[in-house]
Amino acid sequence: MIIKPRIKGFLCTTSHPTGCEMDVAEQIAHVKREGPIVGGPGRVLVIGASGGYGLASRITAAFGCGAATFGAFFERPAVKNRTASPGWYKSAAFTRQAEAAGLYARNINGDAFAEDFKQRTIERIKADLGQVDMVIYSLAAPTRTMADGTVYRSALKPIGQPFDGVTIDINTSEIRPVSLDPANDLETTDTVKVMGGEDWELWIQALLDADVLAKGCITTNYTYLGSEVTWPIYYHGTIGKAKEDLDRAAGALAGKLSPINGSARVAVMKGVLTGASSAIPGMSLYLSLLFKAMKAAGNHEGCIEQTTRLFASRLFGQTALDEAGRIRMDDWELSDEIQSYVRENWSTINAETLTELSDFEGYRTAFLQLHGFGFAGVDYDAEVDQAVDMSLVE
Repeated sequence: MIIKPRIKGFLCTTSHPTGCEMDVAEQIAHVKREGPIVGGPGRVLVIGASGGYGLASRITAAFGCGAATFGAFFERPAVKNRTASPGWYKSAAFTRQAEAAGLYARNINGDAFAEDFKQRTIERIKADLGQVDMVIYSLAAPTRTMADGTVYRSALKPIGQPFDGVTIDINTSEIRPVSLDPANDLETTDTVKVMGGEDWELWIQALLDADVLAKGCITTNYTYLGSEVTWPIYYHGTIGKAKEDLDRAAGALAGKLSPINGSARVAVMKGVLTGASSAIPGMSLYLSLLFKAMKAAGNHEGCIEQTTRLFASRLFGQTALDEAGRIRMDDWELSDEIQSYVRENWSTINAETLTELSDFEGYRTAFLQLHGFGFAGVDYDAEVDQAVDMSLVE
C-alpha cells in the first residue's frame, strides 16, 4: 500500500515502515560517529524501549557500549490495511540492525504495568543474560490498569488556576488559543499513579527479588522541568506532580539498591519532540521557539544526541548532581541566552511572524519523522508492505 500521514490534532494515525527504519539508521549512525563509550553497561533492560528517549537509550547502549539489550514496550502490529504503530516499526528495525552487528537484542510486547509482564521479562533475562547492569525506565502511557481492574488515567492539566495559551495546528500552521480548567484532586493523584515513580519502584523490586540485577547496577528515569514559560501547564501542573514523584522514588530506590552497590538516578533532559510532548498544550509553540534559538546557538539536540552525551559524559563515574540529586542535561536549554529569546517572543508571536521567529517547520518535520515521514531519500509515493515482522519473546 501507499502510506501517507493522516494527522488529526496532535495525533498521526499512520506510520511508514521505511521512514521509521531510516530514523533508526540515522540514530545508529550518530552514535557510531561519536565513538565508543568507555565504562558503559554490558547488559541493559529498557522499559519503554520503542520511541523517544527509551529507543535512543537502547541505541546508545547497543551501538555505543556494545551492550546486549532487552526491550520492553507496548506497540501495535499492522492489521489488514492499518499500519503498525511507529514504535513497532522502529523496534523491528533496531532488532535487525543490532543482530546484523552481532549484538543481542530481544523484545517483549505488552502491558509493562502488569505483574505477569514483569515476571515474563525476568524469566527471559535469567535464561538469556543472567543479570543486567542497567535498567532504563522510560515509559509514557496515558492509563494504568491495576490487577483488580481499576484504571487510572493521567490528565495534562494545570493545578490551582486555569491555563490560557496557544497551540499550533500541524496541518495548517494556524495558531489557536487553548484553555484548560484546573485539575481536581482525583485527576492529580491519578496522574501521579500513572506517570510517577511507583511502577519504577515495583520493577526494580521485582528484579531485585529475582536476583537479576548485577552488582553496581544503575537505573535511570527521565524527567523534564522546562522553562518558566511552560511551568503553568507542565512543572506546576499534574504532569509536574508526577515528575516530582520520580525524585521520591529515586531516593527510595537508592536504599533498596545499596546492598548490591547500585544507584538510581533521575536525569533531567532538554525539551524535545516526542509522542508524549506533542500532546501537551503550549509545547508546540515553546519547542518551535526553543529549536530556533538552540539551532542558532549551535547546540540543538534531539533524543539521540542527548542520550549519547548522557552516556558518554554524565552517567558513569563521578558526575555533578543538582540539589535534588538529579543529573542535569537541560543546562543548554535553560541558559540565559536561549531563555531570553523564548521569553521575548512567547507572548508576541503571531501567524505573520511564526516562520520568522520560530522553527515551526523544524518542529513539524520532527513531528512527521516520529511516524516515519519527512525523510529525504524515502519515496513516499511507492508501494510498501505495511506488515513488518518482529521477533518477540513469548
